[in-house]
Amino acid sequence: MKSSAVHIKYLIVNESDSLWGLIVNSVGYQRIEPGEAYPPRNHPTRYLFNVDKGRVLNEYQLLYITRGKGVFTSSERKRVEVKEGNMFLLFPGEWHSYKPDKETGWDEYWIGFTGVNIDERVRNGFFNRQHPVFNIGMNDELLQQYKRAIQTAQEQMAGYQQILAGIVNYLLGNVYSIDKCASFENKELYRMNKAKVLIRESFQQNITPEQVAREINMSYSWFRRLFKDYTGFSPAQYITELRIQKSKELLTNTTLANKEIAFDSGFDNADYFCTVFKRKTGLTPHQYRNMTRWGTE
Repeated sequence: MKSSAVHIKYLIVNESDSLWGLIVNSVGYQRIEPGEAYPPRNHPTRYLFNVDKGRVLNEYQLLYITRGKGVFTSSERKRVEVKEGNMFLLFPGEWHSYKPDKETGWDEYWIGFTGVNIDERVRNGFFNRQHPVFNIGMNDELLQQYKRAIQTAQEQMAGYQQILAGIVNYLLGNVYSIDKCASFENKELYRMNKAKVLIRESFQQNITPEQVAREINMSYSWFRRLFKDYTGFSPAQYITELRIQKSKELLTNTTLANKEIAFDSGFDNADYFCTVFKRKTGLTPHQYRNMTRWGTE
């Protein structure tokens, strides 16, 4: 059986597209049968490479293997086995090589992109060259995004680059989230999700982080550490953020006084509410209410 492939060789980018912050240069799908040469002859010349010598790209690429297995190597990571359900991220300027196992072949989807948005995420540590392979599993929702990207690139309707950029952001966001969750054991993940539910259901009352830790049978110090790793907030910060969001909703949609809003949002008293609200938003509750209702402070 011959390989079937869809390749978009060169995607047109105008000046406006470049200002968007992320542009897509290539997107495609390739099926490699067992025993078939890789890359196949119909591989785009721009991306053709010798798997023994490897290559260096001037763009990022996010690849998804949906059948078969193979190997991936880069200057930062020596030989890594990749298989069905794995994604791996290629970085610009970095030597790499990859190929399917001759006994299995593989199906691969990819999307290539550049831009200041992804550069900034790498600088901020969301993605790094030492950890390029992600175990995503067989995720039909993400697979459909690749297929949508291929269709969008084929049609190239007005604004198609912005749609493709949105797909890349969606894929990267899911990869980051799934990988982050995978760093927690199932029991820990269950407890963190339970803690979030407990807090969301009780933040308008006098709930404390220590109470939540007791509810999920964890020491407070360990709970606080895991919760911050999982959410980016300490338990106390998370409770405060929810209370601030609730108070914003009440300031915008009701005529309640500060004392009532403080009580309904879970704050101990109006003075403390006003102090925390000003620190978090830069505005007093009165200024925020006027701004959201009339567009002025």
